[in-house]
Amino acid sequence: MQTEREVIVGEPKVVVALLREDQEFQVMQAADARAAAGRLGLDLDVVFAEGNPIVQIQQLFHCIHTRDDSPLALVVEATTAEGLERVARNAVKAGIGWLLVNTEVSYLGELRQQHPELPIAAIGGDQKEIGRIQGRQVRRLLPRGGSVLCIQGPADSTATTGRAEGLADALGADRFLLKTLNGDWTERGGARAMSSWLRLKTVELFQPDVVACQNDMMAIGARRVLRERRPEWSRAPFLGCDGLPGSGQKAVEAGLLAATVVISSSTGPALDLLATWLKDRKPLPAEVLLPPSSFPSESRLAERRSAAREAGALPPAP
Repeated sequence: MQTEREVIVGEPKVVVALLREDQEFQVMQAADARAAAGRLGLDLDVVFAEGNPIVQIQQLFHCIHTRDDSPLALVVEATTAEGLERVARNAVKAGIGWLLVNTEVSYLGELRQQHPELPIAAIGGDQKEIGRIQGRQVRRLLPRGGSVLCIQGPADSTATTGRAEGLADALGADRFLLKTLNGDWTERGGARAMSSWLRLKTVELFQPDVVACQNDMMAIGARRVLRERRPEWSRAPFLGCDGLPGSGQKAVEAGLLAATVVISSSTGPALDLLATWLKDRKPLPAEVLLPPSSFPSESRLAERRSAAREAGALPPAP
């Protein structure tokens, strides 16, 4: 089990379970959790699941069944949405709170009804709005419509499905052709998804006018492969999500990405919710959605599009 221990003097103990240590947004969420725990006086463990559902289940069961050092609550970003229901039920049965970040599940309402004495809630970015923002970015870049290649996260992630729904809603079905591939939230995964697609015999039937990726790392990896393998398509603008100042926003300013969607960390706000519960023991709200934003702003993106097209940095409008 891969575990990163952050010892913070104070009570009670909280475990934050995240997806993978090689993904920048997850690393940022770990740092945010440490900062919040230090501010709130919590004893914190951070564990990474290596993107593996079995590893995550083992990690969480270990936390639940460690009798001499059981946590007050588990703050979990699930590798697979509904796959942790049994773990969640075991946790609350043991008197351990269950806070999901960036994950939607069907069983949470029942747990809250059965265990009103525990902190049970979901908190995360508004995944559908993230997709809608990216869809509006596409519309700014392609005001007359066109072909959109979307590189999504893992198929069983609720962040993936929420962002995909929002993107489709914003694009509509009248002027845009949408093709989707699946990656794994890493730069390597984005490169692999693009490479696999370019090897298909049918690739000539779909030349992308925009490549919209569900995170910045996949966008960077996919862009590198497209420029290497199909340089004649390399002027297609790339869009990402996460928008960290030192990576996604920096990539936009450097011209590697046309835009990104800025998403806040959910772990710090989750620990703030837990601290509030510790003070008054009142039930937490069932769901807290954190608003995303466009970088650059949607109006500024339109101005950049016009300037870039005039300079020949974008393909002609369809």
